[in-house]
Amino acid sequence: MPVAVVTDSTAHLPEGFADRHSIRVVPLHVLIDGVTALDGVEVGPVALAEALGTRKIVTTSRPTPGEFVAVFRQALADGADAVVSVHLSRELSGTWEAAVLAAQEVGPDRVRIVDSRTTAMGLGFATLHAANAAADGASPAEVEAAAVAAARCSETLFVVETLEHLRRGGRIGPAAALLGTALAVKPVLHMAEGRILPLEKVRTMNRAIARLVELAVNAAGSDDVELAVHHLASPERAVELANRLEERIPRSGGCVVSELGAVIGAHTGPGVLGVVVQRMTKTL
Repeated sequence: MPVAVVTDSTAHLPEGFADRHSIRVVPLHVLIDGVTALDGVEVGPVALAEALGTRKIVTTSRPTPGEFVAVFRQALADGADAVVSVHLSRELSGTWEAAVLAAQEVGPDRVRIVDSRTTAMGLGFATLHAANAAADGASPAEVEAAAVAAARCSETLFVVETLEHLRRGGRIGPAAALLGTALAVKPVLHMAEGRILPLEKVRTMNRAIARLVELAVNAAGSDDVELAVHHLASPERAVELANRLEERIPRSGGCVVSELGAVIGAHTGPGVLGVVVQRMTKTL
């Protein structure tokens, strides 16, 4: 394809999607008790859940600009005329900044960097829409526009067992106000303006799941949508949530279920459940 599409490992694309759509994925770094590993390559959700369960110290860091430079140059060497690189919100990570620095080195006339203002399959759907546009022969500007339009039309909702992991990682901002009652409630959060913000508090996980379904139905409205469910170490609940979404949102093409990788999982903790509602857009 004349335009190569790149993303990062926090997109959490279901297995096989990246290869099928010719998407190059740059992994973030995970540090477990000081030992560095690549997200989705050398460490995955099982190892992460085990590390968190045994109270090991888990931190994360962005890819280096040099890692992006290598991927961008390889894409161009493989025949692409341009690169569109789509990443998680700059409010959550320095990944976007690292990609921008790499683009300046490789050539800003050939590499476009998109801040999706979201993460997980909010980012994943934006990347997939960009890849579909590229496969249809779109120009670099049109591929970039496809990613931006898709990101603007997505809603990311999730519930965590505790806010402690988000608090320790410095990812919750105003949501810190919920910490006083975190043990008594299940916080429902969402992505807004590139940040993680609180929506509601509910008393049990069952009620939280029901509320996620209602919020997803409202977000979908009467549009055709794509749906994704994320989890970490909660496969049964994830399948239950996906089934309920498909029953309540008939104008969807099905619901993909994807376990969160080590980076996002490190900040949300085991037991997290998330829903991404992607309203369909027309960009070409």
